Parts: sequence; C-alpha cells; structure tokens
Amino acid sequence: MFKKNYIALIFPLLMFSCNVKKFIPEGEQLYTGASLHLETHLAKKEKEEIQNDLEKLLRPTPNSKVLGMRFGLWAHYKGEKEKPGFINRFLNRKFGERPVYLTQVEPEKTSNILMNRLENKGFFFSQSSYQVVEKGKFASLSYKVSFSEPYTLETYQILGDSLPIMKDIQTQLDRTIMVKGSRLDLDELKKERERIDRDLKSKGYYNFNPDLLIFEADTNQYEGRKFDLYLRLKSNTPIKATFPYTIEHIQVFPDYNVHLDNGEGDTVKVNGIEFIQKPEIFKPELLQKYILFREGSKFNPEISRTTSNRLSNIGNFRYVNISYDLGDTLLREDGTYPLNANIYLSPLNKRSVRAEVQGLTKSNSFVGPALLLGYQNRNIFRGGEIFNLTGKFGYEVQLASGNREALQSIEMGLTGSLVFPRVLFPVPVMNRFRYSIPKTRISASYEYQNRTDLYLLYSYNTSFGYFWNVNRYVYHEFNPVSLSIVNLARTTPKFDEILNANPFLRRSFEQQFISGMNYTFNYNQLADPERKNAIFFGATVDLSGNLFRGINALFGSENPGTIFGLEFAQYLKGDVDLRYYKKFTKENVLVSRIFAGLGIPVGNSLSLPFVKQYFAGGPRSVRAFRIRALGPGTFIPEDISAGGFFDQAGDIRLEGNLEYRFPFNKYLKGAFFVDAGNVWLYNENQALPGGKFTNSWADELAVGGGFGLRVDIQLFVIRLDAAVPLRKPWLLEQSPWQDRFRLGSRDWRRDNLVLNFAIGYPF
Repeated sequence: MFKKNYIALIFPLLMFSCNVKKFIPEGEQLYTGASLHLETHLAKKEKEEIQNDLEKLLRPTPNSKVLGMRFGLWAHYKGEKEKPGFINRFLNRKFGERPVYLTQVEPEKTSNILMNRLENKGFFFSQSSYQVVEKGKFASLSYKVSFSEPYTLETYQILGDSLPIMKDIQTQLDRTIMVKGSRLDLDELKKERERIDRDLKSKGYYNFNPDLLIFEADTNQYEGRKFDLYLRLKSNTPIKATFPYTIEHIQVFPDYNVHLDNGEGDTVKVNGIEFIQKPEIFKPELLQKYILFREGSKFNPEISRTTSNRLSNIGNFRYVNISYDLGDTLLREDGTYPLNANIYLSPLNKRSVRAEVQGLTKSNSFVGPALLLGYQNRNIFRGGEIFNLTGKFGYEVQLASGNREALQSIEMGLTGSLVFPRVLFPVPVMNRFRYSIPKTRISASYEYQNRTDLYLLYSYNTSFGYFWNVNRYVYHEFNPVSLSIVNLARTTPKFDEILNANPFLRRSFEQQFISGMNYTFNYNQLADPERKNAIFFGATVDLSGNLFRGINALFGSENPGTIFGLEFAQYLKGDVDLRYYKKFTKENVLVSRIFAGLGIPVGNSLSLPFVKQYFAGGPRSVRAFRIRALGPGTFIPEDISAGGFFDQAGDIRLEGNLEYRFPFNKYLKGAFFVDAGNVWLYNENQALPGGKFTNSWADELAVGGGFGLRVDIQLFVIRLDAAVPLRKPWLLEQSPWQDRFRLGSRDWRRDNLVLNFAIGYPF
C-alpha cells in the first residue's frame, strides 16, 4: 500500500511531462540538448576540467526541465492556443518558454567553436564530428572530439633582464605556473601575466598592468610538439610603469562630503598621517590604528584593500574610498616615484530613532503584534562606538495544534548594547588581526513575560564578548561573560500541577542563575556566489556554572549549588551544523544538512535550563510535525494540553534534512524536502517514559516530507511549506511508517497535513 500511494502521486507527474509532445508542429523536432564525448589520453582530472569548459560552449540551450517536466514549454504552448483563457495566458506570461527546435541548432558552427577553444588550450589540428539522435518528436546532438598531441613547454626565459623591473620578475620566477611540460594554454598564459602583475604591484609598481607583458613562443627548435617561451615588455611601455612607487603623503578626511570643500578643517598629524576634520568627528589616535600603510612604505594594493575593509567594518561610514595621486614627477634617489594617498570617509547619520509595528511568527509557534521602539547612536564617544537601546511590547498567542490548548503571552523588554570597533583587552592585540579587527560588545537586557494562564517571569541578562571575521568565510564570536538571572515571580495552580508532574521541569525553572561562557565558529562558503558547490559549518560551545562550582568547592561552601543565595545551572553544551549545497545550475540546488546538539547537565542540574533545551518540529526543523510535537524519544503526552508544550523538549537533538530547490520564474521558487530528527533526554525522567537517549536512537527518528513554495525577492523570502509525516516514532511498537495517504479525507488532513509559514529559508 505504501509504494502504491507513491506511484499514484508520481504517475500523473510523468504523464504531465509528456504532454508537450502533442503540441510540437509537423516537420519540427524539439531539441533536447547535446552530449559531448572526448577521445583523449589526458588524466581524469584534466579531462573533466576541459570537458566542463567545452560543454559551456554547446548552443543553444534546450528548454528547461523541472523534475523531468518542461513546465515552461507547456505553459507557452497552452498560452498560444487560439482561445487560451485567463489562466493559460497568465501561466505563459509568467513562466512560458519559447520552444527550441532542432532547425535552430547550428552544429557546424558549434564544432568550429569547440576546435577554436582546443587550439587556445594547445591542442592544434584536433578533429570533431557530430550526429543527430532522433526519438520521434524529440532530437538531440552528440558531438565527438578527438584530441591531437598538445604542444608542451621546454624552456621559459625572461628577455631584457637588465631592466630593474625585469630583474624583479626574474627573482620570483620560481613561483611561476609555467613549468616544463605545461601545455601551450592561452588561459594559463593570462594567469601567468596576472600573477606577475600581482607580484609587481606588491613591490610598489603602481602604474604597471599585465597588458604591458607579451609572450612569444618558438616551436622551430624541436621536431616534436615542444616550444620555448619568452617573456618581454612591450616596446611602447611607459617609463613610469617600470619603477615602483613610495607613499610620501597620507591624508584622511573622516567627515568627507562630496558637495563641500573638505580641505578647510583642522589638521592633526598622528604617526605621519594627517587627519583633516572640523569639528573632530573621529579621534585620530584611534582611527590611525585601522590604517596599515605609512609614509615611506611602498604601494601595495593588498594592504590598501585590507585597510579599506578594516575602515568599512567600523560600521560608522557610508562608504570608504582610498585614492592615490602622483606626487613629484621626478624619480627619487632610491629609484622610486612618490605617491600621495587620500582616504575619504563619508559618515552615516550619527543618530537614528525608529518605531516599528511588527507581526511576529516565532519558532515556538507564538504569533501576534508587537511594538518596537529603537534608538541608535553611531560614534557616541567619537571612536566608532555604536550604542543601541531597544524597547519592546508585544502580545502573542500560540496557535493551537489539534487539541492542544493555546497559550497567551504578554512580553515587555528593554535591551541596551554598546559595540566598540576594537578589542577591549589589557594587552594590545589589534595588530594581530589584518582582515577585520574584532569588535567588543557589552549588552544588558530586562524582560517581563506573562504567560497569563501559567506564570509571570522576570529575566535579567548581560554579556561581554568579542566577534570578528578572519576572512570573508570564517566568523568567530567569544563571550567570556554571559549572565542570566530568571525570577519565576508567580505561578498558577495549572502550572504548579505541570511542574509537580515533572520534577525535571521544575528543576529547570528553579535554577535561576545561568552564568558561563560561549563560543561560536562559522565557516561559510556561501559568501562566494560563484562557487559551484558550497559548505557551511557552524559550531557552538556553551559552558555554565563550572566556575561557581569550583569557587564553592575551594571555599568549602555548605551549598555548592548556589551563589549569592541563588541556585545556578551547571551544564556543558555544544552543537554542530553542517550543510552542503550542490549546485546543478545557479538556481537548481540540492541542500543537505546535519545538525547534532548535546547538552550534559552536571552537578546539581538534572537537565538543561528550560531556555537552553532543544526541541524538534516546526518550520526550521522536521516540518511534518508541529512545534514541540516531537519527543523526547518515543514519549507522547497522554493529554495534549499546555503541559505537552513544556514536556516535549530535550538535552540532545539529532536532525538531518534534504531539500531540492528549483525555480518557477525569477521570484517564485519551489522545493521538495525530506526531514528526519528527534530530541532526547540525557538523564532518565520517570515523568517522560521513553525520553532517554539510548543505542536505539535511530529507530526513534521521526521522518517527514513535503513540498514548499517560496517568494524570493532577494531582500527577504516568504516561505510556505506543506508536509506530511512518513514515520511517527511514538508508534514504534505498532507500525511507525505511514501506510496510506488519504488527502481527500478531512480527518486525515487535520491529523497529518502540516502547513509552515515562515520568513527566510530553513537553512
């Protein structure tokens, strides 16, 4: 029955994909693409690189397919009928693609382009052929390319090495990519010129560019396909391009305005750098630490880019522009020309006030309106410091799930933070960081939370820490101080009953003091949009209570689990998040994700504090199950009431996701997905039978799948996912796998079909 239901769902899709055949006109064949076969003795990796390069030249591109369906082509045919109707016209306008027929293909022209590209790669006098592969109304092309023996490098020499610039090229020739045996590849020659240009620029050759270099190949010295390579300067190379440049004068304008005369301010010189501003916008002694070049140093574009990046990361400037102009036209005694550096910094508005009315949807299923008032002061102490003060008032109600009661909440809060664009540390460490200087953040907040039918909670939080980027891929955040005090001021008899039924839950609310440190590491290749396949790896470590436990043990405290009269939580917690993005095309992506989190309660803690626990289900987890509707383990509440919301959390979380994303058009995207996961307890809890993590954890995973629609307009993504459970772990002793799909049954849909509305992609 399980397989039949899936076949019943897939079969109509397959039939739909074939429907375009009847629209293809007589005498035409739909072009379905081309294949390319290479006959060569090249190594596997080199062959794959050339194959990928040549396949990009195959034209034209056939009509797109989504899961085997030519939806765009079908929409075009339906919309071009004599009386298409409103829906078909709309589909054609939004999704339609004009058909690509075999008669539009020019295989001879494509073959010539392939041969030209091979010649650029050193394979002269290769051969190519093609044939048409017909399948009724459909046709494709098969190209075959037979490689010739390539020309390979024998020697590589620099001509004119009596010139200083040629001597500098000669000194770094050991880093060349043109080694003996290299092919006569035009792309490799371009890379070699660019490599030489980068090296010369790092030595101060400001006016040089790679087009001033020319390669000459000599094949007459050998009987076989070998060549000697010579590099020289072009005859019309300007003299000023052949000498390095030294920075002679540095000026900084911290309050630059393109519409004003910026040279009338007061000038202050710090470490040889002139700061021109009136009044003082930014303290020169602080700003100069972000500038990496000094008077007398040779021009270096990499140092210039890094300086620009450091200044931009302060967060106070709308744009940063570093420009250079030639100084004295005479050659200096040290054999360099002078260069002046000007740094223009255009500041953002210093103060801003905002008011927002929000409609919130949270990961814990709470929705409702909120009023947000915020004040921001950039550069509050004239050192790039950013002060933020935010106040919030909100009313929320948790959407009921089945028979589960809806919880109501009134929240008020005040949060203040101060970010310093430098490291506040007893020892100077700023010079150790080149790409981005770490920022120091101090924050404090107060929150009032009234779950009207359950409890009244006050919480106070403060933290001190650092965050920074090592490069555009790697991010670190370290908070050596993180304090939270939670005061459960009032409880209702209903909530007391919930706590009495679950001693672990009671303990998680009684531990009012959470103190420790945490560290976050992210490696994100998605920062490179041109990367074909990307990896994201995130890891977090959170430690709490261990310092206080050690202090109490040192002084022999009678109450080792309390500090200042407050019971504190003690735990070790860490989690990892690994994602892999496989790009078939720019927008056809297969995303796989594994998440694993472990919290170990130690000392006087039986479980993690409630605010630190894991939960599963919902729009960013196993989407076929509602928020906190999974676990722990095989546990399921006997009475799905407010208590179930607090019971279904754990100390351990394992989750895996697989999602295939594809476009319908520029803004509307689709996705098919499968999710699996659950949460478990670290310690046995008699109130939650089946909740402890055991070796049979794999049998206790929940599995769900579904389809999603996303409106992606780049600024934000609106997401709607529909999912159904495929495996329910609490039915382990019966039959956990879903054996029937009755989409026509209202009762079945109510119990199984889950809709998730969210902002942003799930991962």
